[in-house]
Amino acid sequence: MSATYTFDVFSSLDGFGSAGSDWGGYWGKQGPELLAHRLELYTPACRVVFGANTFRLFSRFWEEIEMNPEVEDAWGVALHDKPATVISTTLEEPLNWPNPTLERADALEVVARLKETSDVPLRSHGSLAMNHSLLAAGLVDFIQVTIFPVLTGHSGSAPVLGGVDDYDLELVDSKLLDGRILELTYRPTRHQPAHS
Repeated sequence: MSATYTFDVFSSLDGFGSAGSDWGGYWGKQGPELLAHRLELYTPACRVVFGANTFRLFSRFWEEIEMNPEVEDAWGVALHDKPATVISTTLEEPLNWPNPTLERADALEVVARLKETSDVPLRSHGSLAMNHSLLAAGLVDFIQVTIFPVLTGHSGSAPVLGGVDDYDLELVDSKLLDGRILELTYRPTRHQPAHS
């Protein structure tokens, strides 16, 4: 039985993973239900999988915590404390993280191996380029997208699913949090065009 792999990502309604300007973390829209639910997701045993860029970003957030107080939200602490696999050919050990494993192999090889050997589910927050590759290789079991009630057409960056192939999505769960934030969990299947 292989471990499940969940690509977990935050998004604006128009599909951006982050925004410049003065938005701040969660686009300033977090509420108690969202924060409690995120803690529920990261309290059970799991292994977090990071690409290099997202790991650098999260690591910097913790190093500059006075400027990034959101990382100390209870779910952020829970994520930080989980065993982490960091996939990178450029990072050097020691990594500034409580329980990291640095993997220098290709992400597809690493995640395929983890799915076969891990006794806990795998979760990856962000890490867009890596997760796009894993999706294309059929290694992503679930896409869990949390949609915040903002449009960031002017300041948005990092299109969450920009450039991926065509997929059919089976909705396996949905939650409305704080009356405004929508979490949708999908099982992706590569779209097969209908033959005439």
